[in-house]
Amino acid sequence: MKYCSACGQPVTTIVPDGDNRPRSVCTACAAVHYVNPKIVAGCVPELDGQILLCRRAIEPRLGFWTVPAGFMELGESVSEAAIRETWEEALARVEIGPLFSVVDVVHAGQVHVFFSAQLLGPEFGAGVETLETRLFSPEEIPWSELAFPSVRLALEQHLENGRSGNVQVRLCAAPRLSLGAPRA
Repeated sequence: MKYCSACGQPVTTIVPDGDNRPRSVCTACAAVHYVNPKIVAGCVPELDGQILLCRRAIEPRLGFWTVPAGFMELGESVSEAAIRETWEEALARVEIGPLFSVVDVVHAGQVHVFFSAQLLGPEFGAGVETLETRLFSPEEIPWSELAFPSVRLALEQHLENGRSGNVQVRLCAAPRLSLGAPRA
């Protein structure tokens, strides 16, 4: 950030009084501009024991598989964001179930939140950010072609909860992903 969003004057990076880390602070009005993690909301949609995955049509990780998920918008709840993202990416309607995974993605400044979900019917397709969508049995999940560590962690927890009958919420941190060559 170079300029204050409150008054338009230049900002400088300092540790403000009473704080413990560097922040962008306006040189004119002294407004402190905080940069906080972004929330990514998603779900693991199921139909008859199969899981709906989306093949990404955008970077990062073009061509890799993911669950429907994306950045939360102002004015919506976390579950509403998961429902919206499922419609936008997979053209699917879902009923959101329990929250089961919260993944800190510290290196990207994000927190990924995942819900279980049930598809409301067999209708789904590819939204503009998706190359294709497909239902996978747990044994068919393309583990080596998953887009992000947080998706792997969420799918593993979802399947474990299904096997154990628990609705345990897992809080964990995702490892940093080394991005490989784009896929088509």
